[in-house]
Amino acid sequence: MSAPVATADAARGLTTGEFFASVRAGSLVVQRCAACGALAVPPKAVCPECEGLRWERAPLGGDGEIASYTVIRVAPTQYAADAPYVIAVVGMAEGVSLLGRLTGVPVDGARVGLPVRFAGSVTNADPPVIAFRPR
Repeated sequence: MSAPVATADAARGLTTGEFFASVRAGSLVVQRCAACGALAVPPKAVCPECEGLRWERAPLGGDGEIASYTVIRVAPTQYAADAPYVIAVVGMAEGVSLLGRLTGVPVDGARVGLPVRFAGSVTNADPPVIAFRPR
């Protein structure tokens, strides 16, 4: 059986640019496969679960938990003034994971298992940096 091919007229759900536009607007919107219901972040053309080609937009509630993190002490030039700061992998309540910056807590307050909530974007960079705060 050959793999499905995405076409321009297939329901695409949303683009990466539209995902980041939702972040800038203060919400998290991802793709949900119309065939099997799997969520996809970042947006994809083909569902990795069932190879479906039709997508719907699905809002995330914003609650999650830190699965892993690192402290950035020597930051890229554009973020050097912010160092040190925490970048975390957050397992969202809906089952997908997002990478973002932990805000609202000292660096030494980060820990695996910390309940967090989506807090918009910490910069006007393109793409924006997703922010999370402790719940």
